[in-house]
Amino acid sequence: MSTLQQQLDAEHPQEILRWAVETYGDKLVVVTSFQITGIVTLHMLKQITNNINVLTLDTGLLFPETNQLIETVEARLGINVQRIRPQQSLTEQARQYGGPLWESNPDQCCHLRKRIPLDSALAGYDAWITGLRRDQSATRANVPVVDWDPRHKLYKLCPFATWTEDMVWTYVNAYDLPYNALHDRGYDSIGCYTCTLAAEGREGRWANFNKTECGIHYAR
Repeated sequence: MSTLQQQLDAEHPQEILRWAVETYGDKLVVVTSFQITGIVTLHMLKQITNNINVLTLDTGLLFPETNQLIETVEARLGINVQRIRPQQSLTEQARQYGGPLWESNPDQCCHLRKRIPLDSALAGYDAWITGLRRDQSATRANVPVVDWDPRHKLYKLCPFATWTEDMVWTYVNAYDLPYNALHDRGYDSIGCYTCTLAAEGREGRWANFNKTECGIHYAR
């Protein structure tokens, strides 16, 4: 694995994606929340193959701007995005836990509305692609381009691990790609509307808690 990691670390993201398509075929899936890196990922993949499996975690708490962006990207790239939803509705969850869970226990809320649904959705795939980059936070500073994901028992690919935010925006602007309108209002990282404020980096996520991760990649 270390040799492969070193080889892919030096490659352009599009070549990493090409390798992934050739290696995993229809057992490859993109999981994206439609941040800018995810949109660039889909655009590059579309130039390689028309057979793209795409999942997004729809917690029931997405910003209207995010829902609109998903539809826009589907139309622009000619792809179908599978929305992965939690088992419980928001009403059912509030009834069980005595109110808005994101206010009392955001870790549990993320576990129920993101981690568990993703666990089920990844079953049957051999590799998943994410938009993690090393410049996003201290937690992500050493993210490998490819690694074994023991939780889901498949390979995890981060083709843009070595890219910076500026590099991603340069690509977005070069191809006039759609992006979330919230970015123009000061939101760098966008999740659920209940837990996201306008801020740099991931500082606006779960701002009132000691938490910057939902748990699908890293704890807290």
